[in-house]
Amino acid sequence: MLANMVCSLIEQKEITTTLAKAKAARVVAEKMVTLGKRGTLHHRRLAAARLRAPQRRFFPRAKGVPGKQLREQWSREHDVVRILFDEIAPSFQDRMGGYTRIIKLAGARKGDGAQMAILKWVDEALQEKTKASPTPAPGQGKAGETAQITEQVETAEETSAAEEPTAEEPTAEEPTAEEPTAE
Repeated sequence: MLANMVCSLIEQKEITTTLAKAKAARVVAEKMVTLGKRGTLHHRRLAAARLRAPQRRFFPRAKGVPGKQLREQWSREHDVVRILFDEIAPSFQDRMGGYTRIIKLAGARKGDGAQMAILKWVDEALQEKTKASPTPAPGQGKAGETAQITEQVETAEETSAAEEPTAEEPTAEEPTAEEPTAE
């Protein structure tokens, strides 16, 4: 059950389930991302074994579509090990843990009263937040804009200072006023 839930999470990027199942699936999903970050063949095989992900090898021609195209389409959309290692794990390369988020839903399930929750990747939530709010947060107003402009000016000054030598620096040929000249 947990392997199926993690496979669905990898394919769909988010699943809705009970809170208890989400907490259990979170542990497996985070271990799979850790394997994905390592990225070796050995770790791919460990992930495939844990997720019980079948490797399809034969794709017969169907309705005039060559088997090679069917195999490529399946690999892009349904090969959870490839999706995990090539798409999800690289996005968490700098993150040390906490790859998933559990969001509790209001109310309980109608049939048995179980608490429902959404299990999703943290990266997806961060991308939605940045897309939805490119303007400064409430309360920052002009101060947020001023801080951004100040940072830009400081970086511009640093780059121009690094490029141009200042006039105050003495050159090797000219004696400085502080050094006594030999008479």
